[in-house]
Amino acid sequence: MSIEAESKQVVRQYVEAFNRGDLQALRELLADEAEIQGVFGRGLFEKIEPIWRQLIEGYGMQLQLQELIAEGNLVAARYIEAGTFRAPAFGKQPTGKSYEMVAMEWFEIESGKIKRRWGARDSATQARQLGIPLES
Repeated sequence: MSIEAESKQVVRQYVEAFNRGDLQALRELLADEAEIQGVFGRGLFEKIEPIWRQLIEGYGMQLQLQELIAEGNLVAARYIEAGTFRAPAFGKQPTGKSYEMVAMEWFEIESGKIKRRWGARDSATQARQLGIPLES
């Protein structure tokens, strides 16, 4: 199997674990000292885990993989991200509203583990669809 195919498989496992809400499986896919960057900042798993938990439990976030592109051990993923605000998250009470938007992430894979992950999503669109007032 090529490095590109192996790297894409790790990203598919990440998506599957995220969609199951399996934070332990996500942790196991990360290399030691893996750096995760996104709209809420960057950090190691211990810093990011509470954010992911709120996205999974509060927003019911699901990722529908649309496209994966790999060059060597770098993988770009495009998703349709969707969910319903069903439990308290990020200091807000659930609205029962749903959202759907495009999200993109880049991964650097090393020895079958995620070494770095960068995420980009339109949080303003997400907040609008979920009925969360935008703070100025």
